[in-house]
Amino acid sequence: MVAWLRFAITAAIFVLVIVLLVPLQFFFLKTQCRLRATLPIIFHRIVRRLLGFRVHVHGEITKERPLLLAANHSSWTDIVILGSLDEVAFIAKAEVANWPLFGILAKLQRTVFVEREKRGKTHHQASEIATRLALGDAMVLFAEGTTSDGNRVLPFKTSLFGAAQVAIRHAGARSVVVQPVAIAYTRVQGMPMGRFHRPIVAWPGDVPLGPSLIGLLKHGAIDVDVWFGEPVVIDANSNRKMLARTMEDRVRAMVRTSLMKRDFGAHDAKSESAILKDSKNL
Repeated sequence: MVAWLRFAITAAIFVLVIVLLVPLQFFFLKTQCRLRATLPIIFHRIVRRLLGFRVHVHGEITKERPLLLAANHSSWTDIVILGSLDEVAFIAKAEVANWPLFGILAKLQRTVFVEREKRGKTHHQASEIATRLALGDAMVLFAEGTTSDGNRVLPFKTSLFGAAQVAIRHAGARSVVVQPVAIAYTRVQGMPMGRFHRPIVAWPGDVPLGPSLIGLLKHGAIDVDVWFGEPVVIDANSNRKMLARTMEDRVRAMVRTSLMKRDFGAHDAKSESAILKDSKNL
């Protein structure tokens, strides 16, 4: 009963926020107002609070541009978490554009939609992402191409990393910054989640959004670690496959550090500061 009451209250507040902020964002996009990048932060912070997330940030997002953020992905809540921290735009699979309500919200945040399975469109999609990078947008790439169970990082797909090099040509710049970002859900009600309870947040994709949301509201306060690793600078000669592997290794190291610390009270072999700085220019 408590979970359903909390769900009803949260849903009512969410609807109110939608009614108030969505028309404003439509206006800001139409008029190209600077606030079109700021209003989504306010929206995500409200939603983050409604869902009961406590966010612990390690490191910081770089101010350098053009910037591609390469992140792991275990739940739809990753968008809420990252979107609440800074002015970012997301790269999402094409079907998200057709989702009821959430597709509209994604478009209002100027999401770039891609069809990963259609290799013939990879160059066009990379060019679209590159254009946004060249304009100064910080673009978030969920590089696994799907959601995981939250206990591990899946292999990173290499194709859309090519957008960073295309952006070099579009921007006329000598380099593009790529920054690894790790998201790890660690505690629920102050207790370590462990492998068994991490699916409370993880959203593998075949689970309907409704039950996932109700499950979050039922369990209450959830701690999440967000790591911004040391940025990597690439140029026109950098290898995108090597870049993808480097980002994958560093994101995996940051996720592992969080899970070991929160689940077992232990640190990884390296200190947190060492993990954050364990990147060199390619």
